[in-house]
Amino acid sequence: MAAEAAEIPRVLADIVARRASFAELAGRIDLRTVPVAVLCGRGSSGHAAAHMRYLVETRLGIPVSETAPSVVTAYGADLKLDGALFVVISQSGKSPDLVAATKAARAAGARTVALVNEEDSPVAKAAEHVIALRAGREKSVAATKSVAASMFAAAEFVAALAGDSRLLDALARVPGRAASALQLEWGRAGEALAGAPCVYVTSRGYGLGPAREIALKCAETLRLPALAFSSAELLHGPRAAVTTRTPVLALRLGDPTAGGVDTLVRDLRAARVPVFLAGGPLTDLPWIGDDDPACDAISMLGPAYLMIERTARTMGFDPDRPPHLSKVTETL
Repeated sequence: MAAEAAEIPRVLADIVARRASFAELAGRIDLRTVPVAVLCGRGSSGHAAAHMRYLVETRLGIPVSETAPSVVTAYGADLKLDGALFVVISQSGKSPDLVAATKAARAAGARTVALVNEEDSPVAKAAEHVIALRAGREKSVAATKSVAASMFAAAEFVAALAGDSRLLDALARVPGRAASALQLEWGRAGEALAGAPCVYVTSRGYGLGPAREIALKCAETLRLPALAFSSAELLHGPRAAVTTRTPVLALRLGDPTAGGVDTLVRDLRAARVPVFLAGGPLTDLPWIGDDDPACDAISMLGPAYLMIERTARTMGFDPDRPPHLSKVTETL
């Protein structure tokens, strides 16, 4: 897991080097005829879809639905997707439900794009267009470099569709910033997680998908119940369950959501809840400073992954082979 997380900068740099292919694909899609974007993915790929949702809605102004494959596979529904932009995200590209959902979307008239690590996979073959992650093989059950690649490639695609030169410039800086972020030590948070009954992870906007991803890694690698909430949601009902025994990991980005995260952190610290914040003036975890918020959300994955991997080892767990899990989950 640690070795694969360390490859994130290289993988992202390779995607930047293939930027022309994103522009070529974007040129085939007339956004004026796209009524809605539909994103499809499970687990870590679903978290990449959540990150992409904010990019599509803020940079393209197109409403997004994150569809459930079971609508097609379990309920047999025929969705009206004519003209929609359907993006399926998958590392392995082998899950039968994602294949079925992609085929159904294409048959319904959607423009289908697959973001996949395995270019010759069934999901890739089911889609009209393919964006290859090319992260390389992952041996650890916990996906790391392919998740960062999924979020990054989706951002490159949105930037190409929008013709957003500022986002493209920011994305070009991410491989270097991600390499710097991997040098950060978030061990203080790991020490708190090792003895906790559960953990909360919070952020907002572009950070929500990464927050959900980090919570998943805590659950599967540390065998620790982990919940991810928007900072706006955590201030309400879930706040009652947050105590001095339940650490909170918070991701704060330099955008209009920052004030809400800061307010939450102040509230929790006043109640003596152990909060570990990355970003902003209240940060107590080392951070490399703010850049584009959508990009920083991706860069924050690296130090979180390494912290979780090291914590697992101190707890006596093998981070690469969690119990009861396999690399590919072939959901029907």
